[in-house]
Amino acid sequence: MSSSLLGIGISGLSAAQTGLSTTSHNISNVNTPSYSRQEVVQSSNLPSASGSGFIGQGVQVNTVRRIYSDSLQQQVQQTQANSSQLETYYAQITRIDNLLADPASGLSPVLNDFFTGVQGVATNPGDTPSRQVLLGTAQSLATRFSTINDQLEQLRSGVNQQVQQSVGQVNAYAQEIANLNQRIALVSGGNAAQVPNDLFDQRDQLLNDLNKQIGATVIKQSDGTANVFVGSGQALVLGTDAGTISAVADTQDPSNLQLTIQTGGASVRLPTSLLQGGTLTGLFDFRDNTLSSTENNLGRIAIALAGAFNDQHELGQDKNGQAGVAFFGAGVPQVIPNASNSSSGDVAVAINSPAQLTNSDYRLQYDGTNYTITRLTDSTAQSFTTLPQTLDGLTFSVASALTSGDNFLIEPTRTGARDFSVLISDPAKIAAAAPVRGSIGSSNTGTGAVSSLSVVPPPPANPSLQSPVRVSFHVLAGVTTYDLIDIGSGTPISTANSYTAGTAITQNGWSLTLSGAPGDGDTFSVGPNTNGVADSRNAVLLGSLQTQSLITGGATLQNAYGQVVSDVGNKAHELQVTSKVQDQLLKQAQQSKESVSGVNLDEEATNLLRFQQAYQASAKTLATAGLIFSTVLDLFR
Repeated sequence: MSSSLLGIGISGLSAAQTGLSTTSHNISNVNTPSYSRQEVVQSSNLPSASGSGFIGQGVQVNTVRRIYSDSLQQQVQQTQANSSQLETYYAQITRIDNLLADPASGLSPVLNDFFTGVQGVATNPGDTPSRQVLLGTAQSLATRFSTINDQLEQLRSGVNQQVQQSVGQVNAYAQEIANLNQRIALVSGGNAAQVPNDLFDQRDQLLNDLNKQIGATVIKQSDGTANVFVGSGQALVLGTDAGTISAVADTQDPSNLQLTIQTGGASVRLPTSLLQGGTLTGLFDFRDNTLSSTENNLGRIAIALAGAFNDQHELGQDKNGQAGVAFFGAGVPQVIPNASNSSSGDVAVAINSPAQLTNSDYRLQYDGTNYTITRLTDSTAQSFTTLPQTLDGLTFSVASALTSGDNFLIEPTRTGARDFSVLISDPAKIAAAAPVRGSIGSSNTGTGAVSSLSVVPPPPANPSLQSPVRVSFHVLAGVTTYDLIDIGSGTPISTANSYTAGTAITQNGWSLTLSGAPGDGDTFSVGPNTNGVADSRNAVLLGSLQTQSLITGGATLQNAYGQVVSDVGNKAHELQVTSKVQDQLLKQAQQSKESVSGVNLDEEATNLLRFQQAYQASAKTLATAGLIFSTVLDLFR
């Protein structure tokens, strides 16, 4: 009897001690990340049969169970990945938002200053200080383009550095998870009933940390190990083996990094478009969407401004009576051969219409028969059997023979802002005047007057403007015609030309429009603008470019820049809102997990008291068994 009682007391003492240890362990780890509360699972020992029935034989501890929900843990990991992605994207885009919208660092103020300088020359075309102010504002504009572009390029470089750092952390976590898998498999020995709870918690914390960097899918195995997959199912951890992710130069664009993953000796590309959450996804989303788009849009504005301003400036005449030259320089399209191309063939891309440029990059592929040009922003593709071809204001041509499979990345506007520059430094070179001048015959009797006279593009060679032309009108029976006569030689150029009021008369690269009604015998003369220092007609036309539609879609320069600022600002606001929502979802997921797995100190204090009392009672049982045993011994003395 005492022997049975002794065994029961010992089993109870052992169970209570296990309960005290487990409860103390819970209390000690109340602040340990990803720690799951543990509880003792116990059951009664098999009873002993007797003539009086079955007599209990005490208690046994079956296991120490981990209070855990796999679905809640997966929810935490998924929301962690999404939260880190949005948080990273938002942190990056706010830097562009602040850069573009800041009056001190944005483009709008200096763009306005530049056109104010143009208006100053239009008001005082012969004034050298006004011309110097214009050159100063032009240089400030070029500097601002360059500064903004430099900061955007620094952001791209920073993204590459952060990608490298994040990849290093991913590899470190993957190796630690593989190491824990090995320890778990070794300790548990394949016994699913007795598992190393604390090692499981450590692995969960590593999985949470991993999902901060890259979205991962976890599949648990029967031996307690966990396999980890990223992207579209590429294995990062298989049992005790960890793969390695590398950040390498993109074969399509060496200025960017792409990811490769090596598992089991094979290295494959890990497309960024297939990543699902984490810091890396946020960095790639920012780089491939907002950053590249902003650089392209800024470059497009620079190229459109330079193209339109140069075209008009070259139609003018400078202070020395010479034809205007290009005022601005801007970037040209970049053509980047794919690193995997099998030949040294190349393509050439030129801008033929800046106003038709988009903010997209393009891919040109050759399959041995057809050339396929794909606009990357919307994946619109067009195939051609021959080049050159014109698309979106660009002319694509073959610079040297291609081989089947060759492909190229074309960045038409990426360098537009970087290479924007002022090409003239002499104030006298500003072509404020028009190279032609019109005059009215002294004996005219009609109401005709010169409404406008300008040179039409393309800029004519200087000699074509050197021969004065007289326009002589004839009115007969209400029908008006005119003759064009070379004044120098007196030779008719053309005769009996029908005239309609308000219709321009063009000749030798100029366009003359009259108001009113010319009378019979009225004459108008058009010739070189000799000594036209005070003429500002071309400067006025240059100034009007500020309000003209120079960008695809009919936008002015200011409107186009404003749209860039608006797009970035709207995206930043969207990310701010969604990031806060996702952060709240993460907190809710963590709270849900804590409600199941977390340690409640009040509950543990109650358990501690309960197990303490059980321990004391079991000790009392042992004392009673000892007393009975002593009494029995005394009977035999």
